[in-house]
Amino acid sequence: MAEEIELKLALAESHQARFLRHPLLKQATERHVETLDNIYYDTADLSLRRGGISLRLRRKGRDWLQTVKLAGTSTAGLSSRPEWETPYAGHFDFSSIDQSAVRQWLQRPKLLARIIPICETRFRRITWKFPAPSGAVLLTLDRGWIIANGRREAISEVELELAGAPVHAIFGLATQLAQRVTLTPSVLSKAERGYRLHSGTPPVPFRATVATLSPAMPPFEAFRHIALSCLEHLQQNHHGALTSDDPEYIHQMRVATRRLRAALRLFAPVLPEHFAEPLRAPLSALMKQLGRARDLDVLLTEIANPVLATLPNEPRLPALASDITDRRYAARAKAIAMLAAPDHGRMLLTALESLHAKPSANAATILLIGFASERLKRLRNKVRRLAVAADTDDPISLHALRIGVKRLRYALEFFSPLAPERASNRVLKQLASLQDTLGQLNDLSNAGAMLMDCAGDDPRLREAVTLIGGWHGPHYASLLVSISHELGHLTRLRLPKLRRNVE
Repeated sequence: MAEEIELKLALAESHQARFLRHPLLKQATERHVETLDNIYYDTADLSLRRGGISLRLRRKGRDWLQTVKLAGTSTAGLSSRPEWETPYAGHFDFSSIDQSAVRQWLQRPKLLARIIPICETRFRRITWKFPAPSGAVLLTLDRGWIIANGRREAISEVELELAGAPVHAIFGLATQLAQRVTLTPSVLSKAERGYRLHSGTPPVPFRATVATLSPAMPPFEAFRHIALSCLEHLQQNHHGALTSDDPEYIHQMRVATRRLRAALRLFAPVLPEHFAEPLRAPLSALMKQLGRARDLDVLLTEIANPVLATLPNEPRLPALASDITDRRYAARAKAIAMLAAPDHGRMLLTALESLHAKPSANAATILLIGFASERLKRLRNKVRRLAVAADTDDPISLHALRIGVKRLRYALEFFSPLAPERASNRVLKQLASLQDTLGQLNDLSNAGAMLMDCAGDDPRLREAVTLIGGWHGPHYASLLVSISHELGHLTRLRLPKLRRNVE
């Protein structure tokens, strides 16, 4: 069995020629070009995929090779997984697989009889070999197509694979390459993309997942798991944000960025010195642009459009909605440009390299269970103080409370694997409901200034703003009443007790 450790990067198709002119490629000790045909197999009901197994035949010249890969681990583009490669002699042969459970499962006659082709890939691969400490790094550029069920998608990706070298050697090369071309860590393999084409299932925005934690792990290791989960959340929505009109992709990227910033803040006491500095400015800029696009989405769909639908014959509203729409498209275009720029890929590579670096010698001096309890209590106590200070006549105090509730909610979500599920879900549901109410109040409070900015000096558009404000007035008042009732409960908020043993 071999273990494949590689970093997969999406390369903008428009940057392929620029990549091939990169001066770094001249430093390679070897260069090889080949055309690869691959066929991926599974059963009609995708039994192998559900079992975390990939089965592929690859033609190299006149010969065919059979490869079996297990799911392994994949975090934000960097993957590590077991694989077995053997010559193919006209029938599948799994005898070389040294994990008996996998071998026996694949060798079942009923399963073998059901295996069929699922998708194909055909691409031209250029491979460069670079020397590195204790081994080498193999750099490949793949250009071609994925084909399934009469549909196809372009392949334009770069992979860096370790050949005995340490992990940091991958990032050293990737960072140099990303100085000139747009390279973005990619979370989808060719096989996964082929399966999507095969099923015809349209992609949907990807939501945050909970990282696996244990009470006895060092806090920095827990941060590593959480931060990689945030990067995965960010990257799973990247392609959709660039190619789809669905605003939820950009919203989910904004949520992922907020969660990553929250994790950096939450774990600040145990992070290495200057750890967050290279990420702080890029994350802030990304958050600002994604936030601008999201705010205009909300302004149009949740503030202006409901009034337009209720008052379809009011002539002043469509002109204002048109101006909001123009600004929304402009903000979205700026967000997409930022996501497609080389700086975005370099930021992600910086984050990945930092998270895969060895922790400092004193990183394991405390256990996660104690650290998590202390940080949650600190955030809970701050929320209690903000709840006492909150005044429904003071939007600034409500905004501060919203931020405090959001940070506590994210922290509790991060540490939820350490708490009883029922107790954790109860508090999270309470915080989510409160955050939603405070968010609606914040959106309505900010809408006035944003609408007036859209209206400018046009008196008719200013009258439209007044109409919108009056229409939302009763709802705003009901939200304030709801918050006033919740403040008392919030001052008595109790956290779930964290467990020292997690099954």
